Amino acid sequence: MHGLDLHSLWHGLIHPLIRLLVMVSMGIIAGNLIESLNWTDRLARLAWPLIRAGRLSAITGASFSMAFFSGVTSNTMLAEAFDQRRIGKRELVLANLFNSLPRYFLHLPTVFFLTAPLIGTAAIHYVGITFTAAVFQTTLVVISGRLLLTGTRGATTIETPQQRRVGLKDALAMAWQRFRRRIKKIIFYTVPIYTLFFFASRAGLFTLLQKGLAAHVSFLAWLKPQALGIVALHLGAEFAAGLAAAGALLDTHSLGTRDVVLALLAGNILSTPMRALRHQFPYYAGIFKPRTAIELILASQIFRVATVAGAGVIYFFISAGWGQ
Repeated sequence: MHGLDLHSLWHGLIHPLIRLLVMVSMGIIAGNLIESLNWTDRLARLAWPLIRAGRLSAITGASFSMAFFSGVTSNTMLAEAFDQRRIGKRELVLANLFNSLPRYFLHLPTVFFLTAPLIGTAAIHYVGITFTAAVFQTTLVVISGRLLLTGTRGATTIETPQQRRVGLKDALAMAWQRFRRRIKKIIFYTVPIYTLFFFASRAGLFTLLQKGLAAHVSFLAWLKPQALGIVALHLGAEFAAGLAAAGALLDTHSLGTRDVVLALLAGNILSTPMRALRHQFPYYAGIFKPRTAIELILASQIFRVATVAGAGVIYFFISAGWGQ
């Protein structure tokens, strides 16, 4: 394990953990406040056509709308509804998958303005493919809801029972009361899990796993040799490293746009398990029960990989005759 001093402990563990807990806490309070003020059905109406088509409940629609602004608040709303048995496990999983499109839009500016300066027009192709995958996923969730939620608990229309109007003061009191009940469990699960992952990272476990994956990319023989370097950097370092390499290869005309896009997609897919383990699980475990968190992450990542791969295959064939 690398040397550990107070400075690295603060910047690597304590400060990020405090920031995570603050974000989750704010999300919980916001989600509880929305429900206490009975705004759930109003938010759900923004996604009314999709909700109705998928036989999903108002809380799923509200979560979908809120996910465009805050993933934490969106997930908190689902967790609260599931704990109170207002939605079942089947709808919880579908609702989490359903939120992939707003989550995509939430991170779209960062992704685009990181890729565009480095790979130019290839960024439009890459972003377009990942956007198509997010649309695929949303469409499949609506179809699945239509088929799986028929006659099941929680598969309701957007209309919700009329509830008495609640003033802001009372709503804040109710939100605070719910927050106090939930924050203890969040701290109980999130702090030890986050700490464990921090020390595993310091010990080099994730670097070892990433290098192991990067060293075994021979099954991507359909990519040009130079493109394999982009995939390896994407796995062994960070997305930005793969982008920098892609930009350099484009500038020297060593690779064309199609090759770069396919390499970035391959790196995106192969890095999914590690990214989910390092970044999603500690955060999800603070909102949902650990077992539920694992189930949601697995379903989300499997679905995401399948849709990105599907969109990538379509691109592979339709771009085959394009100029480089």
